[in-house]
Amino acid sequence: MTMADSAFDVSVNVYGESKCFDDDGRLKRTGSVWTASAHIITAVIGSGVLSLAWATAQLGWVAGPTVLLLFSFVTYYTSALLSDCYRTGDPVTGKRNYTYMDAVRANLGGFQVKICGVIQYLNLFGVAIGYTIASSISMVAVKRSDCFHKHGHQATCHVSSTPYIVMFGVMEIIFSQIPDFDQISWLSIVAAVMSFTYSTIGLGLGVAQVAETGKIEGSLTGISIGTEVTEMQKIWRSFQALGAIAFAYSYSLILIEIQDTLKSPPTEAKTMKRATLISVAVTTVFYMLCGCFGYAAFGDQSPGNLLTGFGFYNPYWLLDIANIAIVVHLVGAYQVYCQPLFAFVEKTAADWYPDSKIITKEIDVPIPGCKPFKLNLFRLIWRTIFVIITTLISMLMPFFNDVVGILGAFGFWPLTVYFPVEMYIVQKKIPKWSGRWICLQILSGACLVISIAAAAGSFAGVVSDLQVYRPFKS
Repeated sequence: MTMADSAFDVSVNVYGESKCFDDDGRLKRTGSVWTASAHIITAVIGSGVLSLAWATAQLGWVAGPTVLLLFSFVTYYTSALLSDCYRTGDPVTGKRNYTYMDAVRANLGGFQVKICGVIQYLNLFGVAIGYTIASSISMVAVKRSDCFHKHGHQATCHVSSTPYIVMFGVMEIIFSQIPDFDQISWLSIVAAVMSFTYSTIGLGLGVAQVAETGKIEGSLTGISIGTEVTEMQKIWRSFQALGAIAFAYSYSLILIEIQDTLKSPPTEAKTMKRATLISVAVTTVFYMLCGCFGYAAFGDQSPGNLLTGFGFYNPYWLLDIANIAIVVHLVGAYQVYCQPLFAFVEKTAADWYPDSKIITKEIDVPIPGCKPFKLNLFRLIWRTIFVIITTLISMLMPFFNDVVGILGAFGFWPLTVYFPVEMYIVQKKIPKWSGRWICLQILSGACLVISIAAAAGSFAGVVSDLQVYRPFKS
């Protein structure tokens, strides 16, 4: 046997498949149902979970849990449709679509690709801002919690969020140098553990509060008109609550990118559907418990952010642990959401300037005890600028609930519902005006109405906040 034959044996198995490379010539993907679930949970159980008690308070005991369940069903169903669009044609051997935009281009094409790109990447940019705001609020909460512990609950304990926003930005500049999605699975697993940590603490404190008072707060219809809010405020807040719940479930915009990390067999679509079912089931249980127990504990007074709105003061050390866990989780979640945007800009730059050394050359930076880190100059400069811009915007507009509502409303219908439904119709060749086609269009239309209502409520909230807000003084 020659050396060439030996090399061939090493790289090809008995079925003629390469052991080192996938069918598209890229290195073998290593992702599993568990790494995909970790990515999804990191993306989904984010800062949105903390606003669910407030959202439930706006809608009441009937509409609140019902809306949560409906959003979970829609998210799971449309994510399953979207996972079938990872490969064009045959689900085993069809051409891979590496990004959400690639899937839209392969199935719908034309102007819709540009619309999808604008919405997806604006939404990713917005999520980066939302997570920066949320992390700074948690860091401020740690400082305030310690202050209340020392000086009593009546103390002012004002703390500016600006230095904490800058601190988070510096951390993200460092982590943003991780080259791509495949190399952040460890960060996703750490972040997923952190999300369970603070969600469980929030849930535990809600349960303890209900047990201590022996009373379940709240009403069937939510926050009371007249005593708490005007009739118009009730409407706007209810719409804003829809946006907050939509944001809490949004991850479809990075689903294809997560699916592109999965090994096969089984098919990537089958693994992704399992990961989606596990993740959406786990998050829905957490959401129902956190939203409902938070509302049961505080009723109409439920804070916009359960762990930082100071519905709870004690035990202060447990609140500190929860808020530190939020910050660690959001460091990872920021990367999970931004990697597709980073990859898009860097691929586009490489296509436009293939001979540029700044864009294509990688420098080996030695790290003791590890493989050399591959530093790319363009990646370093552009990702740093991106983080600086999101940090500055976060300083100018630190309104957690309003930003969460706008992001949820803006991204939910087009990215979670419209494009997956339309691509699935094309992929499976579903006839127009057939029963299935009509049902899918009714689902899409109903979600569009919800998104418009949520956007209106959230923008009304921003206008209200801006009337009393002074930049950099939060």
